[in-house]
Amino acid sequence: MHPALWIKESKGGSLSGKRIILGICGSIAAVKCVELARELIRHGADVKAVMSKEAQRILHPNALHYATGNLPVLELDGAVQHVEEFGEKGQADLLLIAPCTANTIGKIACGIDDTAVTTFATTALGSKKPVILVPAMHESMYKNAIVAENIRRLKEAGVAFVEPMHSECAAKFPNIWEIVLECERALGSRPLEGKQALIASGAVQEDIDPIRVLTTRASGKTGLELAKEAYRLGAKVKIIHSNFAGFSGIEEIAVRTGKEMHDTVLKELEKEKPDFFLIPAALSDFNVKKSENKISSEKPVSLELMPAKKLVEEARKHSPGLFIIGFKAETNVSGAELVERATKKMTKAKMQLIVANDVGKKGIGEDSNTVTIISKQGQKTVSGKKEIIAKEIWKEALKEAGLTAKTGKGLNQ
Repeated sequence: MHPALWIKESKGGSLSGKRIILGICGSIAAVKCVELARELIRHGADVKAVMSKEAQRILHPNALHYATGNLPVLELDGAVQHVEEFGEKGQADLLLIAPCTANTIGKIACGIDDTAVTTFATTALGSKKPVILVPAMHESMYKNAIVAENIRRLKEAGVAFVEPMHSECAAKFPNIWEIVLECERALGSRPLEGKQALIASGAVQEDIDPIRVLTTRASGKTGLELAKEAYRLGAKVKIIHSNFAGFSGIEEIAVRTGKEMHDTVLKELEKEKPDFFLIPAALSDFNVKKSENKISSEKPVSLELMPAKKLVEEARKHSPGLFIIGFKAETNVSGAELVERATKKMTKAKMQLIVANDVGKKGIGEDSNTVTIISKQGQKTVSGKKEIIAKEIWKEALKEAGLTAKTGKGLNQ
């Protein structure tokens, strides 16, 4: 066994049984491909690289052999590797070209296949296998109207793109996890395809005066993981929060205060009419009577707190048929009391699902948590990283909604 396989599935099996062809073009971002290949393998994928001649001038083929455990394709020969992988009886599941240069984008859009990478692309497109491109180039090239038009044409043909990071006058290679996420979405069962999920996440602020605020220790990590899992499952996802993460493929709306969160959610419910609404946001139960001037610290201060509207109840009034997943945090209560309080809240707001946890013990602001997921079908306690918890929440939501996996995935499907 090649040592590259020792790490297989070390981060889970979301790509297990899938064969990914990693096309590499002549961008300096090619140096990131060893890390990318290894991360795909950690999620269970079998990875084989195909390199353009320009890519081989930047990254030695031995590096990809080491990273994947498979000899990379450097040029096409009598083995007709492009047909072996993407012909009608091909064994590959996905073509991922990362980095993808402006030159290669243009050639694929025009049906030109004069390199090993572009010939793989022509064959994959013809067989309607999923194709993902990860552009990386100077910003002036990315902004070129002709390049933009080529990208538009490829998107219309069903090709997926992972948006680059824009900084230092360059459209740079995105985060590795974003690319892996797009592969998971392309190769997953997509039970949420055609559905929309709206997520209100994280902490908000209540202004005390022009300088000071009241807030919570919530990190928004659970909301981010719920958004990523919904995207993996095929949904159109929108997240409203204060900690912008720069997702590719997931729309983010920034808010700061509880009122902004409240108003934005109701606006989105009216405009988008989502299928699912999740509210792991740590909203304040009180509004503060704000001072227009900085409050002096020379003497004791009393703050006037007024009960805030319950966003989940407002959402239910606005959208009677909406599938709502609520959250209930308590501190230092028994397990039975936690479930009782959460169930009462679920019933009052007519939620389909509620997630309860005792933050007096752990969870708030941390990477891991212990939660109890409650639905009409029963309850389930889950412990672990918030990524795992998000998967379990969506798994229970799919059961409650009666949604099943879709099959026959490919371009335009």
